[in-house]
Amino acid sequence: MNLSRWFHRSVSRNSKNNNTPYQHQPIHSEQNQQNQEEDEELLGVTQQLIDYVKSFTLETFKSFPLQDNEAANSNSETQTSSNVRKDLSDWQERHAVLVLSKVKELSQLRFKLCPGHLKEEKFWRIYFALVKSHVAEYELHAIQLAKLKRIATTSEKTSDTDAYEVEMAERNQAASVAPSTP
Repeated sequence: MNLSRWFHRSVSRNSKNNNTPYQHQPIHSEQNQQNQEEDEELLGVTQQLIDYVKSFTLETFKSFPLQDNEAANSNSETQTSSNVRKDLSDWQERHAVLVLSKVKELSQLRFKLCPGHLKEEKFWRIYFALVKSHVAEYELHAIQLAKLKRIATTSEKTSDTDAYEVEMAERNQAASVAPSTP
């Protein structure tokens, strides 16, 4: 009898404790969904793009004609300060991760193609060439936002420095004007 009451109490306690997080979950999931939708919009992952990307086949990538200047660009690798090769911009990397998570067909194509038929960098060069008309405006918008943020942080830093310099000059001037007490 005591064992059944103990079991009943512990089950009811656990169910009460488990209900608490679920009461807050809709708020968090709404915020997460809103953030995800904002990311999708900023990164250009629209339903139109998803539908277009789903139409890609193995032959789309295998038979894609790369121009000579694009092939030459692939040989001259972009280097970062740590000598790590960086083929994609930050925006392109974020777009690629998001589109791979949203479009399983593209993820499967990439798995089949890389590295057996195509190198990873060539896969992404072809992908971004194919979707250029769909994502160009989003990438341009992201570049403009990044520039504006850089300008804003630069101007904030200089205005902070200017404020400190003015304050120091005023303090020094006040100290030199103040009468000295003997």
